[in-house]
Amino acid sequence: MTVERPYVDQRIEHLERAEQAAVAAAKEWNLPHPELLRHGMNAIYGCGDVVIRVGRATGSAESSHELARVLADHGVPVVTPIAGAALDLDDGAVTAWERVRPVDGPADWRMIGASVRCIHRLDPVAVPDGHPLPAPTTFPWWDFDTMLAAVAGHIDEPALEGLWSTIEAGRWWADAVEEDPVVCHGDVHPGNVLVSADGPLLIDFDLLCRAAPAWDHAMLTTYADRWGGDPLVYPAFAVGYGRSFGGDEVTVTLASLRNVAATLMRVRAGITDEAARTEAERRLRFWRGDPDAPQWRAQ
Repeated sequence: MTVERPYVDQRIEHLERAEQAAVAAAKEWNLPHPELLRHGMNAIYGCGDVVIRVGRATGSAESSHELARVLADHGVPVVTPIAGAALDLDDGAVTAWERVRPVDGPADWRMIGASVRCIHRLDPVAVPDGHPLPAPTTFPWWDFDTMLAAVAGHIDEPALEGLWSTIEAGRWWADAVEEDPVVCHGDVHPGNVLVSADGPLLIDFDLLCRAAPAWDHAMLTTYADRWGGDPLVYPAFAVGYGRSFGGDEVTVTLASLRNVAATLMRVRAGITDEAARTEAERRLRFWRGDPDAPQWRAQ
């Protein structure tokens, strides 16, 4: 297996190939026939009390299992891997995990903050060999000049001005995000939290990276204002983490730029997808300075 990108930023394009891989793996591991649960960046299949994950890989299939074991050993609640159930593909990996049945109710964000603190305290040498720890500066969706150039023709002038002024004001982010870096989850948001009977689990470490701690706080600081989330989420997360990054200059800048990236990706997707185009328009109203701009939706 050759890993071309040390992160996952592309959706499953050929679901039939993913299903074939899941069926073959289930047969090899003596699991029930897989049933698709959901798909996006990865395809997730249920096989009784096990789930099979098929997708692009940032390292070997086994390294994702080993990473989960390392994280668990350091106090991070994660989904438990099924020993020996990891297969490399030419362009990805198939892995099996214990199936967690989600329970109703809100996540305990204090516990999630404490989990992220444990990740930040992790010695980078503990990360399995062959599992990359890129800097966020390598993420192409944070290459704002290229992203904006690709979609500028689909953005009106007032929104373009709002986006561009935020990008220009935050040019210094690339240096700041690499100061005193720690191991980061890379994509802390409610969609990557699984609420189990035993408490919340962090999932989806496909954007694991080394960055300033603010990287894992930024999204949640605008979760209520921009994404319509519970305003108590970030304060609880900060208590669990041990400190708040609210108002911190680096965090504020990263949060604003993350929203730029989220908007540009929706605009790009909207070129060919009507639903994405509708959401892109919602987001562009904010950048135009519309006082009645609606809060954003995840998709």
